[in-house]
Amino acid sequence: MRAILCHEYGPADKLQIGELDSPEVKGSGVKVRVKAAGLNFPDTLIIEGKYQLKPQMPFAPGGEMAGEVLEVGEKVSRFKPGDRVMGLTGYGAFAEEIVAPEGQLIPIPDAMSDEEAASFSMVYGTSYHALKQRANIQEGEKLLVLGASGGVGLATVELGKAMGAHVIAAASSQAKLDVAKEAGADELINYTEENLKDAVKSRARQGVDVVYDPVGGDFTEQALRCMNWNGRHLIVGFAAGDIPQIPANLPLLKGCSVVGVFWGNFTMKEPETNMQNIMELLKLYGQGKIRPRVSEVHPFEDYVKALNGLSERRATGKIVLKVAD
Repeated sequence: MRAILCHEYGPADKLQIGELDSPEVKGSGVKVRVKAAGLNFPDTLIIEGKYQLKPQMPFAPGGEMAGEVLEVGEKVSRFKPGDRVMGLTGYGAFAEEIVAPEGQLIPIPDAMSDEEAASFSMVYGTSYHALKQRANIQEGEKLLVLGASGGVGLATVELGKAMGAHVIAAASSQAKLDVAKEAGADELINYTEENLKDAVKSRARQGVDVVYDPVGGDFTEQALRCMNWNGRHLIVGFAAGDIPQIPANLPLLKGCSVVGVFWGNFTMKEPETNMQNIMELLKLYGQGKIRPRVSEVHPFEDYVKALNGLSERRATGKIVLKVAD
């Protein structure tokens, strides 16, 4: 089978398309013919050796996919050949076939396309866990979303609205903010033209109750200075590249919490709660309250362009690799 392979750490142009043996299926494994693979920021980190997960080389990156079941192990009870499934893989999804544990796969609703399915689990799973379990967001609270036009950012805008929050979207250009507005944002901040702290204060005089921060860098401290009393600042990632050093007196003075969000660990430590979250997300999808925004679909051979679009933060919504028809 064909796969996009990492033989050495580096940028996307170091990857090569090569051949791997079809993976063996046993136990609770499910072999899937990959039709579409969703790109996420960890994919850009894992190929450069900057991610906590470091597979043995050569490996195929790709942590999220949608496809069709080809074969199941003897312990599998939920799926059969021909079923459409989506799910997380950690790595390996940039290939024509993959074997994933049964518990990591979800049936794809009939109305959902392969491209949407490959864009669903990680962004909505991360954002819903962040808002529900980590922030315990309440109806009417003010939610500031940094990087609001990216995959997790747009998902958070949609979910924030679905959960009754007043959503303030922040992004680096008007074009990106237009996308956030379409997703339901109540107010917009262009943080290349406005100081983030001043802009938030002009829109939320007492500060915001929840900050969703997948960006990091200088924006983290600015956002932390905008917190309301009993606020929750969610640390989701560091797309800006720099891990911020937060003055420890700020949470003290603000009476707020700085809360880590590591959805990958959550799915392993609390699998039943995570599956309940996914079922609730699929219900929201069925109600039309959330829908993955797939901004780009690239042929398998255009993986360099696709990954660079993500690493250079040009994407609005999700980028998808089309692996098979």
